[in-house]
Amino acid sequence: MPDNTTVGGVSVDTRHWIGGERVASVETFADSSPIDGSVLGEISRGTPKEVAAAVAAAKAAFPAWAGTARAERARVLHAIADGVEKRLEELATVETHDNGALLRSHRRGVMPRVAHNFRFFADWLVKLDHEDFETRGHTNHVSWDPAGPSVLITPWNAPLMLATWKVAPALAAGNTVILKPAEWSPLTASLLADIAAEAGLPAGVLNVVQGYGAEIGDALTSHPDVRRISFTGSVPTAQRIAASAAANLTPLSLELGGKSPLLVFADADLDLAVDLAVEQYDNAGQVCLAATRILVEEAVAHEFTRRFVEKASRLQQGDPRDEATDIGPNIHPRQLEKIDGFVRRAVEAGARAVIGGHRKEGQYYAPTLLTDVAEDSEIVQEEVFGPVLTLQTFADEGEAIRLANDTRFGLAATVATGDPERAERVTAQLVAGTVWVNCFFVRDLQAPFGGSRHSGVGREGGTWSFDFYCDVKNTVTAPKGWADHG
Repeated sequence: MPDNTTVGGVSVDTRHWIGGERVASVETFADSSPIDGSVLGEISRGTPKEVAAAVAAAKAAFPAWAGTARAERARVLHAIADGVEKRLEELATVETHDNGALLRSHRRGVMPRVAHNFRFFADWLVKLDHEDFETRGHTNHVSWDPAGPSVLITPWNAPLMLATWKVAPALAAGNTVILKPAEWSPLTASLLADIAAEAGLPAGVLNVVQGYGAEIGDALTSHPDVRRISFTGSVPTAQRIAASAAANLTPLSLELGGKSPLLVFADADLDLAVDLAVEQYDNAGQVCLAATRILVEEAVAHEFTRRFVEKASRLQQGDPRDEATDIGPNIHPRQLEKIDGFVRRAVEAGARAVIGGHRKEGQYYAPTLLTDVAEDSEIVQEEVFGPVLTLQTFADEGEAIRLANDTRFGLAATVATGDPERAERVTAQLVAGTVWVNCFFVRDLQAPFGGSRHSGVGREGGTWSFDFYCDVKNTVTAPKGWADHG
């Protein structure tokens, strides 16, 4: 099989990146585009052998990278960001073909954010500090020591952005990395390896192993030389990872599913609330943070629904390479079948599709809004990860909060209200890692990010990322003159 493929005019190496070299596997797997189902390339299919080689390379490279001065690590990360910006159009093109998200979004938002991930953590590393403090005359000094090789397992819905959200702080912290991209969207991880090498990242500091989680996941997460594991994905997979990592007590950061609510109160700006609700169809609903449960106060539910249908009906669904497209395809036939199954079962149970509720030609699912759904129904309680929203009503603030918190998840929540005091009361009672008030998806890398309940374990972002990727140390020194008493 060839060692590379051409996607949208861009050449992509289909082999692993291990120890600063390209490594091929005996077997491959086909990577297909959700746009039209065409095979983009045959990708090296990793085995425990490649995992062992990648961990060994990361372990060998760790002492030198961990001992590299902060300023030099930061310089290399900025050079990687430069490389991302230089190849931004190529990255956007490949990612759109590989995962089906909008090309315009990749160009204007996602790939610039990829570069920003590296710049932010490079700059944060340089200023990372904790003021010394005294205890009975003794000085306490807090430091962040690199932890070691880190396994980073990333999802398919925003492949490069979410990969670099992990890779950048891990490298900044002084760790070496084994990156395992999702098998449904592996291509830009390969391009990242090229960019990092060109930026001067030493061999073995970043390794990329491709393949199926079921075949190499345990080898990655149970390896005794791995000191950190960060995973974004489903709850069942996270449970398997946690069990695998338990034998070595390897620290975990888990960002998992969501079933987030959007609470619309009668005093809200309804046009704003409708805009926020329709925005949840972004990336064909394949966003973990999406507020898929729309909760609307009874007094305005009819008018909200009318305006929502009017606005949602104007969305253009089609080829994500077209500038006019608002919603592209879903990632994979298996995912499309899962989405359709959720909707079909909901309708059979009595739900009503106000809009959508059906598959379209190819890997496209019509934007859907379901009403008449039971509070304990599958469609309300389980993550669909597609362009499917539900609408429920509430009578008062207390019921709104109860409904919002009535799932096993707790990743995010959005509140639409014109009353600042209500916003303060409600947000204080919501179980969520992030709450937006009269806005959505405003993200700052210095803020903590993560979920509650089954939506995750731990927080990353700013200093929280370094707290995870490092061993935080406190050094206590006796008062001056201690040597005289030795």
